Amino acid sequence: MEQHDRYVARAVELALENVGAGGKPFGCVVVERGSGEVLVEAANQVAQTGDLTAHAEITAIRRLAERGRTGLEGCDVYVTAYPCPMCLGALYYAQPERVVYVATREQEDRHYEDGNRYTSLATFYDEYAKPVSERNLPAEQGEHPDPEAPFRAWAAAHPEG
Repeated sequence: MEQHDRYVARAVELALENVGAGGKPFGCVVVERGSGEVLVEAANQVAQTGDLTAHAEITAIRRLAERGRTGLEGCDVYVTAYPCPMCLGALYYAQPERVVYVATREQEDRHYEDGNRYTSLATFYDEYAKPVSERNLPAEQGEHPDPEAPFRAWAAAHPEG
C-alpha cells in the first residue's frame, strides 16, 4: 500500500471510529508533503461538543494553530468526503497543496444528510452563488454612518498589506 493510500484509509478509519463513538462520519488527516509526516488527525466533533463548526477539517486546522502553525502550505489534506462550504472556505484560507477526498458529494448524499432549514447537502453549494437577497438565510446590511471604519483602521495599521 502506498503512503497516499494509507492516508486515505486513515481518514476513513477515523470517520468510522467517530461513528462508533456517537459522532458524525468525517475524518481528516493532514500530512506534510516532503516528509510524509502526519501532522494532525481529527474527526468531526459536532455531536460530541455541540460546536456546529467542529467539522474534521476545522478541528484539524485549530489543532495545528494551537501548535503555532497558521497555514497548511506544504501539506496535503485527506478527508472522507468533499468538504462542505464552511470547510472548503477554511481550506482555501489555510492553503494546502491539495485536498484528497474519498467520497463525492453525491456518494455521501446517498447515505447521509446534514442539512437544516436553509440548506440540504444537495443545495448547500448553490446557495452561495445566489445574490444575498435570494438566499434562504435572511441577511441585510445594518445602518452605520461609516461601515468601512474598521477596514480603514486595519489598512492604516498594516500599510504593507
